[in-house]
Amino acid sequence: MTLFEELQWRGFVNQVTHPELAETLEKERLTLYCGFDPTADSLHIGSLLPIMGLVHFQRAGHRPLALVGGGTGLIGDPSFKASERSLLSREAVEQNLAGIGAQLARFLDFDGPNAAQLLNNADWLAQVPLLDFLRDFGKFFSVNAMLARDSVRQRLEDREHGISYTEFSYSLLQAYDFCYLLEGYDCRLQIGGSDQWGNIVAGMDMSRRLHNRATYGLTFPLVTKADGSKFGKSEGGNIWLDAERTSPYRFYQFWLNQSDTDTPQYLRFFTFLSQEEILALEEASREAPHKRVGQRRLAEEVTRLVHGETALQNALKASEAMFGGELQGLDKATLLDIFSEVPSAELPKTQLTEKPLLLDMLVEAGAFASKGEGRRMIKNGGLYINNERIQAEDQALEPALCMHEDLLVVRKGKKEYRLLRFV
Repeated sequence: MTLFEELQWRGFVNQVTHPELAETLEKERLTLYCGFDPTADSLHIGSLLPIMGLVHFQRAGHRPLALVGGGTGLIGDPSFKASERSLLSREAVEQNLAGIGAQLARFLDFDGPNAAQLLNNADWLAQVPLLDFLRDFGKFFSVNAMLARDSVRQRLEDREHGISYTEFSYSLLQAYDFCYLLEGYDCRLQIGGSDQWGNIVAGMDMSRRLHNRATYGLTFPLVTKADGSKFGKSEGGNIWLDAERTSPYRFYQFWLNQSDTDTPQYLRFFTFLSQEEILALEEASREAPHKRVGQRRLAEEVTRLVHGETALQNALKASEAMFGGELQGLDKATLLDIFSEVPSAELPKTQLTEKPLLLDMLVEAGAFASKGEGRRMIKNGGLYINNERIQAEDQALEPALCMHEDLLVVRKGKKEYRLLRFV
C-alpha cells in the first residue's frame, strides 16, 4: 500500500490540490509542513490528527516541518471562528511555544536523514517591514477573492462581531510562510485541517507568482462524532495532551468511552495499528460489543502514544480501582482524580489519633444511616476500605487505614463509593 493509499484508507484525505500528488509522493522525497496555533501552552486532541499526518509522512521517508505560529499567533486565525480572538501577549506566545514544542518532540523524529524540524514563523515575519510586505506581497491578493471565502463571509454576515483588518490579514501571513519555507527549505507541500484550505491555496498561489514553482496542498477532514457533538471535549472541557491539564487516567477514560460507531474511525485516525489489526478489532467488536475490545485497544494505543508506557500502566491500574482493583501504589493526585465524582465528606484529622470505632465514623460521615445498617453490611461481607474487606465490627479507625495519611475510600457492595478526607 502506498502512502497516499494508506492515508485514504485511514480517512486522512479530505481535499487535495493535485491528483498527481499521490504519484509524486512515491517518486520524490518531499519536505512538507503543518502549522500549529500557540493559543495555549499545550495542544489538545483536536491537533492530534495533523500530528499523526506528519508522522505518517515521515515514516514514509518525507521530511516534516512543524511550524509553531509565534508570529501568526499574535494575530489569530479567523477561519470559521464566530468572533474575534483575544490577542495574546508576546510573553504568553513564547511560553506556549515552549510547551507545544516539547509535545511535538514526542511524536516526530528530529534525528536521521529525514529529520523533522521545529520552526517558529516569528523568526521571519517579525523581520519584514510593513511597507515592504504590502508592496511585495500584498499586491498578489485580491480582496474580492478573500471576501468570497466561506470563513470570511460568515464573519462579514455577523453584524455584531464582523472581522477586523488584523484577522483579515491572517491569510496573507500564512501564505508568506509557505513562500518562505519553499525558498528556504524547499518545502513544497502544506497539510492541515479542512478549515485551512483557503489559506493553503493562497500560499500556493503566492509561491507560483513569486517563485514559479509547483506546490501542493492536502487537508484532513474535520473530526466529528457520529451523534453530531464536537469531538475532543468532555464535560470538563478540552482533552489536552499535557498530563497536568488532563491526567493520563482521564485521557484513557475519554478514549475508552467512545461509541461503537466512532471507534473504528478513531482507530484509523489515532493509532498506527495495521489495516489487518484494525479490521480484526472491528470484527471482534461486532461479535461481542459488550467486551468493548475496540475501545480498550484505542484507549491503550493513544494513551501510550501521548503519555508513554508507564503512564498507560498507571491509567489501567487507576481504571481497575473503580471495579475493586488494588489502590495501593496510586499517588494521591490520581486517587483524587479517580474518585472526584463520588460522594465525599471531610472529617477532623484529630479522629485518627482518638481512634473511634470505624462504624461510628462512617455513620457520622453519612456512609450509613445507622450502626445497625453498617453491622449488617460487614456481616454480609460488603464493606471495603481502600478496596480491602472489613470483617470486624469493632474495627478501630487508625492512621494505618488511611492512604497518603488522610484519605479513605469507602466501598459498599460492588459499586457504591464514598471518599473521606481528614483535614
